[in-house]
Amino acid sequence: MNTIPTIQLGKNGPLVSKLGLGCMRMSSIWGGPVKNERESVATIRAALDRGINFVNTGDFYGSGHNELLVGKAIKGRRNDAFISVKFGAIFYGGHLLGLDLRPIAIKNFINYSLMRLGTDTIDLYQPCRLDNSVPTEDVIGTVVDLIKEGKVRHLGVSEITAAQLRHVNTLYPVTALEIGYSLADRQIESDLLPAAKELGVGVVAFANTAEGLLTGEMKAPLPANSYHSHFTRFQGENLVKNLEKVEELKKMANEKGCTPTQLAIAWVNTQGNHIMPLVSMSRRSRLPENIRAMEIEFTTEERNTLNTHFSPGAILGGTYLQR
Repeated sequence: MNTIPTIQLGKNGPLVSKLGLGCMRMSSIWGGPVKNERESVATIRAALDRGINFVNTGDFYGSGHNELLVGKAIKGRRNDAFISVKFGAIFYGGHLLGLDLRPIAIKNFINYSLMRLGTDTIDLYQPCRLDNSVPTEDVIGTVVDLIKEGKVRHLGVSEITAAQLRHVNTLYPVTALEIGYSLADRQIESDLLPAAKELGVGVVAFANTAEGLLTGEMKAPLPANSYHSHFTRFQGENLVKNLEKVEELKKMANEKGCTPTQLAIAWVNTQGNHIMPLVSMSRRSRLPENIRAMEIEFTTEERNTLNTHFSPGAILGGTYLQR
């Protein structure tokens, strides 16, 4: 059985698995179908069995559905899991209405999260974004109060700028930054990643395959009902040229005897000991492949090839991850 290495999350943070389990796609967020709940719960438990203890969810994933799934999965084995929860996004009818980061709302959110998860404490609690609608001091101060009350163990942040990260860290030590990062989305390398490393903040990197672009399975044109079509990266000539870029990844994967998805995860994994790939899974069958990705290493030549071919800006267009 593969052994998952552990990393210290943040300068003085806890030890967690170097590979994280993202549970978002187990629930309906944008109005899509809900995955098989029994299989989703079994996937979380199987991940825990394999040593993947970092479990990521959000109170707005499926209007609480996702937290209920996680709660079922960790029942009776709470100590096996490190639970990361995002809060603040308001959805209605499958559409994002905005953020609610008022202290009174945060205190309401966490009570519902604790109930759905079936626990007294959330390990990592983080606003999904900071939009200046509420003073940062009030948002972070509320989470700090929850830490003092014992309802939260560590402060996290998500999808923020380097300046915001530095400011938040002056208010209270940040344990982890959750951010999109892949061969196709490297804009954070110029300032945000260096800031996190300097401050001793762990990086939880999601969207390693850039919304499926780097899986090698996407073809142009996309189906008419594909949610990807809303984003410029997957439209018209952008998609055609981007898929041409992915051919290099497919070629290298074939030479190394792995899949493009594994290669994309491996690249993120090898960017630093403080960086954790957060991989979405909803089926147990995906676990062996993603775990094996953590064992893939690159020669200097292979690394240079990927970094040159997928240099920042090489992928045309953006997604909601684009800052």
